[in-house]
Amino acid sequence: MKKRIYIPLLVIGVLLATTAAVAACHWSTIQKYWPFARQYFPTLSYNTLPAEPDNLAAMARKQIGVTVKYDPSYEKLSYPGGDVPQERGVCTDVVIRALRLKGIDLQKEVHEDMSRHFSLYPNNWGLKRPDKNIDHRRVPNLQVYFTRRGWSLPVTDNAADYKPGDIVTCRVSSGRPHIMVVSDHASANGTPMVIHNLGNGTRENPQLFTFKLTGHYRPSYSNTSR
Repeated sequence: MKKRIYIPLLVIGVLLATTAAVAACHWSTIQKYWPFARQYFPTLSYNTLPAEPDNLAAMARKQIGVTVKYDPSYEKLSYPGGDVPQERGVCTDVVIRALRLKGIDLQKEVHEDMSRHFSLYPNNWGLKRPDKNIDHRRVPNLQVYFTRRGWSLPVTDNAADYKPGDIVTCRVSSGRPHIMVVSDHASANGTPMVIHNLGNGTRENPQLFTFKLTGHYRPSYSNTSR
């Protein structure tokens, strides 16, 4: 009788020990990719933050369930108002589409500013002249443009400093620049959520401080031309 009891217990013990060993070996990998995995877990509850009905966060939220793919492919776009098909895009397209609903065409604004002040923008891609198809879809260019528009605010680790409709930039674990819109929804601890496309379409989740922030911007919807 004792042998019958000991054998199952021994098997269970071996399985638990093996599972623990595998988890320990892959812990660094789990830590690396957990920020990306988090976006697939639904948020069960949230708090609503004070914001106008046409806030930029509300404009960005319109893309959830519409933009369902992450696709960084280069495409020739119509000008002005050019866009890739709504079902796909990259992180910058969330901001571009939301700001268009607020009357700001980043494709036109960034192209015109780069045409006049090309040397002020990053030369990360070896370009000799502006490219109206892609310039506005690159995070470093948007950071320069937003700063030149006077939208820049300090980057802090205080959740209260980030208001619905603000735009924030960061670098994800791979080092790739990323951009997000601060939501008018907050997690249970009061930290605002963000609306962004991190790799599987436009989603809303509590990732404001998941990565190190590199920029904080608050758009102004008047006098955008220069």
